[in-house]
Amino acid sequence: MQNIRQCVKQLASYSKSAINKTSILSSATNFAQTPTCNVHLSAICRFNSKYKTPTRFLDYNKTIFPPQKLGEERRPAYVCHMKANIKYSPKKMLYIASFVRGMSVDEAVKQLSFMYRKGAEIAKEVILEAQRLAVEEHNIEFKSNLWVAESFSTKGVVIKGMRRHARARMGIVHYRYCHYFVRLEEGSPPKHYYLPYPKTGEELLNDWMKQLHMRKIPNSL
Repeated sequence: MQNIRQCVKQLASYSKSAINKTSILSSATNFAQTPTCNVHLSAICRFNSKYKTPTRFLDYNKTIFPPQKLGEERRPAYVCHMKANIKYSPKKMLYIASFVRGMSVDEAVKQLSFMYRKGAEIAKEVILEAQRLAVEEHNIEFKSNLWVAESFSTKGVVIKGMRRHARARMGIVHYRYCHYFVRLEEGSPPKHYYLPYPKTGEELLNDWMKQLHMRKIPNSL
């Protein structure tokens, strides 16, 4: 009888250890499958109500203009699009945004395809999305008949983190975000976008005479 009791106790102990091992393994697998989220990911800004995204720029798509008169120059159609909370420096994004201003859509996409920058890929994605919205929602006939009228970036949220240093010291790390805005306009791009049109000699003379007439001579009537 004692031998039988000892065998039953050993079987019970073995079964308990096996159950404990399986529970530990299942909890470990569940912990490994849970998604981890770092501090600097853009998903935090996207799904957290604390970090609001700008929406006033997209309200320009809802603008209703009055009907045009006969003989008036046709008002070109446009579409505004943006991408918020991009994990990229706003200063770096500013150079790329300024680069594509005044280009046609096809030329801008072509130039951005050869730039090995993260911001270039983001700008290319936003421009292509704006082009698709222009055709599908804003009744623009030809998708290639568009040019980049506005392209700029603004500063987004800045999340502060900590970096460990020697001797138990801490440093501050800034995780910067930016917003990218683009406005596509129907038609062909202008010949001179940044520089003014070259003036003739007569126009330069008239400007100079206008400055002389507007000058103020001290101690005079």
